[in-house]
Amino acid sequence: MAFNFTLPLTRRHRAVPRGAGGRAAAGWEQHRRRLFALGLAPALVVLAATTLLPAIYLVVTSLTPLTPVNPATALDFSSPWQNYVSALTDARFLHSLWVQVQLSLVTVTLQLLVGLGLALLLDLPSRLIGALRTGFLLPMVLPPIVVAIIWKVLFTPDVSPLHHALAALGMPVHSLITNGGTALWAIAVADTWEWFPFTMLMLLAALQMVPREPIEAATIDGAGSLQMFWYVRLPYIRQALVVTAMFRLIDSIKAFPLIYILTDGGPARATEVTNYFAFIQTFNFSYWGYGSAIATLMVAGVLLLSLAINRLGTDDGIDH
Repeated sequence: MAFNFTLPLTRRHRAVPRGAGGRAAAGWEQHRRRLFALGLAPALVVLAATTLLPAIYLVVTSLTPLTPVNPATALDFSSPWQNYVSALTDARFLHSLWVQVQLSLVTVTLQLLVGLGLALLLDLPSRLIGALRTGFLLPMVLPPIVVAIIWKVLFTPDVSPLHHALAALGMPVHSLITNGGTALWAIAVADTWEWFPFTMLMLLAALQMVPREPIEAATIDGAGSLQMFWYVRLPYIRQALVVTAMFRLIDSIKAFPLIYILTDGGPARATEVTNYFAFIQTFNFSYWGYGSAIATLMVAGVLLLSLAINRLGTDDGIDH
């Protein structure tokens, strides 16, 4: 005997009219987006209050000759572009740009080279090397002012153990931070020591994500270490190199604590980078409008540079 187990349709099991499912899905999607927007609203408000509003105020101030000596100048928009014209025709400002370009190129290049070399070393299967990884991170976690004081001691011949050791070996070295020809490179060395751990971590993470199959295939084919890196590993980490270079290039304009403690922009303005020049104009001479214009030009330059680096990485087919 055959039994029919078909149950009668209840309200829940009745067929949904055509189109009702789509409307329900669309309604749920709108509800979900509304909840996401409400959840993000407090963070967006805080972000706008801490970044967007100060940036707008910076740009507005750069259009005025504001100085605390005459507060009425805060609303003087009679010559809105005068600060920018003055900056672009100021030989001291242009010199600070050139000093910044040199410092950024040297520090970013050194940090990438040192970070990549150590990342390749730490990627080796060794417990001893792995244990050293934490020690390499120490410079990055120190406060910038502490790093500046450490290198101030190292660069001062009277108290520097490095200078004493070189003198004992018959190789006395003059103070690097008081000589116009070496002061900028001394800043570059200190900045590289402070931030190479960042590039090391970024590139080490990229190396550890390289698939094992191409490496094993290259090993079977007899590829050497240099060939393995150039033809197998480098194509996989190229995007990470571009991103790391972009981050460090942007951060390279923030070497203010090192310059302030080690050289104070000297000797003879050899280490007076753009942000330090803006600091002097704003706080030493009280030219707040002019200093704001310089800061605005720096922000615009960093944004354009970031876009150019990102386009370079995309054009090379890195993200494919």
